[in-house]
Amino acid sequence: MTRDRANAGQGPLYRLYINRLRRGLAPESVPHHVAMMIDGNRRWARQLGYQSAADGHRAGAAKMQEFLRWCDGVGVKVVSLYLLSTDNVRKRDAVELSDLNDIIAQLADEISRVPGWRIKHVGRAELLPPELLRVLREAEARTKDNTGLHVNLAVGYGGRSEIVDAVRSIIAQHDATGGSLEELAASLTPEQIGEHLYTGGQPDPDLVIRTSGEQRLSDFLLWQSAHSEFYFVEALGPDLREVDFLRAIRDYGSRDRRYGS
Repeated sequence: MTRDRANAGQGPLYRLYINRLRRGLAPESVPHHVAMMIDGNRRWARQLGYQSAADGHRAGAAKMQEFLRWCDGVGVKVVSLYLLSTDNVRKRDAVELSDLNDIIAQLADEISRVPGWRIKHVGRAELLPPELLRVLREAEARTKDNTGLHVNLAVGYGGRSEIVDAVRSIIAQHDATGGSLEELAASLTPEQIGEHLYTGGQPDPDLVIRTSGEQRLSDFLLWQSAHSEFYFVEALGPDLREVDFLRAIRDYGSRDRRYGS
């Protein structure tokens, strides 16, 4: 989809359709927790002739601010945004990675100033540059007492790494009590692992959305998404429209969730 499509449909008929979709959403059918995999920023920049991938990432970050407002507007309580993976940290070009760090820092700072929203960083802090980590920690501290939309920012995040970290945390906690490995093995449960994940204490995502037409998890919330519903959008990240989002929520509400079958 091009920028023309993203800007299309802003007239009265489009707004009428948006309002119709909103009215059709029953509160009980809205997911509690939505996870978003914003994808296609670099392709978007290339298609529009931009010289730098950073232009696409900036457009994607701006779209994520819109996305959060859409979620808040329909009653979603928790949103997880996949912004920077552990693979990105290891494999992206140094210049692009530096730009990404700056863009994410700006995004975190801006959304942490929205009244009521609460921000949480999920990921490995040791992988991040000091300035980005400082901004993320300040965003968390600034919003820790807020009770509105809870926003998880997955930065330096990998699902496999998260599970490894959770198991390490359980082992360290058990070792501190003087327990044996046999006792640990006998007592270990999925619920225990869940409590030690970065998102411990939060509900698992009900709905995972991915843009750009790609249909894979890419190491995002592997444990938490075991029973999630998935919705894939053809639009590249910056071209995502509110109507695409509302259709995803409507589609989720029409599904018969059968856990484990």
